[in-house]
Amino acid sequence: MKISKILNNNVVVSVKDKQEVIVMGRGVAFNKKVKEDIDEAKVEKIFTSEDKDITKKFKDLIAELPLDYMEISEEIIQYARLQLGKKLNDSIYISLTDHIHFAVERHTKGLAIKNGLLWETKNLYKEEYEVGMEALNMIFDRFNVVLPEDEAGFIALHLVNAQLNEEMMNTLDITKVIQDILTIVKYSFKIEFDENSLNYHRFITHLKFFAHRLVRGEHYKDKKNDLLHIIIEKYPEAYQCSLKVKKFMEKQYQYEFTEEEILYLTIHIERVVHN
Repeated sequence: MKISKILNNNVVVSVKDKQEVIVMGRGVAFNKKVKEDIDEAKVEKIFTSEDKDITKKFKDLIAELPLDYMEISEEIIQYARLQLGKKLNDSIYISLTDHIHFAVERHTKGLAIKNGLLWETKNLYKEEYEVGMEALNMIFDRFNVVLPEDEAGFIALHLVNAQLNEEMMNTLDITKVIQDILTIVKYSFKIEFDENSLNYHRFITHLKFFAHRLVRGEHYKDKKNDLLHIIIEKYPEAYQCSLKVKKFMEKQYQYEFTEEEILYLTIHIERVVHN
């Protein structure tokens, strides 16, 4: 590979397989000029994305930040992929790197930001939160900075963003929708959820994708489903609870439920409440 553009001593732009890539490594551009060969022994990471907007934003970001922040972000992302077993959108390289840099800078200046959704994040996104806690250990090892638990929650939300391919504000809205529905179900049946149960995990997964559709204004394709009548007769209490959720969502979020959504919500409520 040859250097197309030098961003700083540690980052250059090149072309590989006819696609623009960003090559990172300590001193990879030191004493180098455009069109010269890249010393592959110094290459630590090659970033490539089919999304040109993400590539541009990434170039702008890494031209400003020390390589340490790119490296710690890469470590956390690789750890998250291993632990979560889920695909993460390339935008995570931008959002997470920028956030970690901002968090460390704030900490060194004595400026703390409270995470208003920390409790919800810990309970709704347990796996992502655990990754966030380990990320704090990685950040400490790298920068000798002890970030508060709030930051583990913020990192978890960035990981959720990358799974759903959403902006942070949409993820905050999604989290709020999930919490609203859980509260309605909890108080309707006067229960505490078994948060370690498989049915609770399935319910949260269902709500996550439902809330994702709600925020985007999308629906299941509505179709008449004879199964709904059977479910109404079989699970009348769960169905009545679904109607409460439907009424609240229509009033609070102006979201019209389809029969398919009522059907699946009723089934999940029945499972999580009675099994």
